[in-house]
Amino acid sequence: MPGPSVLDITQGVAMENPKKLAITSRSAGDIVVFDIDGELSRWASALPTLSELVKSQLSSGKDRIILNLEKTGFVDSFGVGEIITSFISLRNSGGALKLCRIPDKLLLVFKITGLEKVLTICPTEEAALESFANPPAPGQSKPR
Repeated sequence: MPGPSVLDITQGVAMENPKKLAITSRSAGDIVVFDIDGELSRWASALPTLSELVKSQLSSGKDRIILNLEKTGFVDSFGVGEIITSFISLRNSGGALKLCRIPDKLLLVFKITGLEKVLTICPTEEAALESFANPPAPGQSKPR
């Protein structure tokens, strides 16, 4: 299995915002895991954006994606929009998006917005991987 890499939609080279965000991609079988490190916000957004990276994966046939938010310190409305756009793109293509390892302070954002009822949120990456084999009913999160 190849090591972690940071994706660029066009060339597959590292793309990192020197300010506050890096999105790293790795494979777990036929599932793509994006590790999001930093702030998922308008001011720290990386180019390409999260939703562009997801669409790039879709165009290469990958439609099962996990967002590992363990190292994500902040999410603003732009970041929530990127997650929702990614979720909709995957769902419309017959795929799925799972979130895992969300810090408690960020989990509050998903609770307040009601997104925890729409998105599949898993406590660990292992639980997210397992959920692809045994998907919960729509809007049900794995227990934290």
